[in-house]
Amino acid sequence: MKNLKLDDAEYINGFIKLNNESLINLEKKYTNEEIAKTIDHTILKPEATPNDVIEICDEAIEYDFASVCVNSCYTPIVASQLENSEAKTCVVVGFPLGATSTASKVAETRDAIDYGANEIDMVINVGMLKQEEFEYVLNDIKAVSDTAHEMNAICKVIIETSLLTDEEKVKVCLISKEARADFVKTSTGFNGGGATPKDISLMKRVVGDKLKVKASGGVRSREDAVKVLNAGADRIGASAGVKIVTNKIADGNY
Repeated sequence: MKNLKLDDAEYINGFIKLNNESLINLEKKYTNEEIAKTIDHTILKPEATPNDVIEICDEAIEYDFASVCVNSCYTPIVASQLENSEAKTCVVVGFPLGATSTASKVAETRDAIDYGANEIDMVINVGMLKQEEFEYVLNDIKAVSDTAHEMNAICKVIIETSLLTDEEKVKVCLISKEARADFVKTSTGFNGGGATPKDISLMKRVVGDKLKVKASGGVRSREDAVKVLNAGADRIGASAGVKIVTNKIADGNY
């Protein structure tokens, strides 16, 4: 853990200072098709039905989204529906609180991949991070990431930015990088806040080219999508994917 410099205030604050002075802004223009390929089409609300999930899968195929993101019980449905498409099956783990045991997260990861998941979006244990139990947080993320990689899937780490200070955001991004995750992700969408260009820019500065960044929570328009992509996001988690790429106003929640 010493190599992560989590106790080095100057090192941690250096990322924050740089980001406060100037956000990443790539100023790129994107076609709707390019935006669509970044979207994890999401349906995580508790009242979602199997028919709702099938509808989301049909939309993902129609609009060429990157993946469909669901709770683990729907993994077989999504994997079956997307079987002949390029869209991936994305499953959340430890969702939405992140406070389940590491063993249960690993078991949920294995179960999801066994049933066809290609991507795992795990939630960190926020309480452990806030009490600076960094070894626990590292081992929790690494256990899921290693399991996913062993089974030929990727791991995204949901850090829940709305609950964290900037210092905590930097530290958990460094930990995620050490754990060899594939992405850091802003939010579950269930705790307020959501993806902001400032948070995306900060996360990207910390992980650099080692990890990718997923903007999730509150991305409901084409304008929102372009802003987070230009701030350094590689993926967008959104329940409003169709409205984003068809330039319609969205009011959706997860």
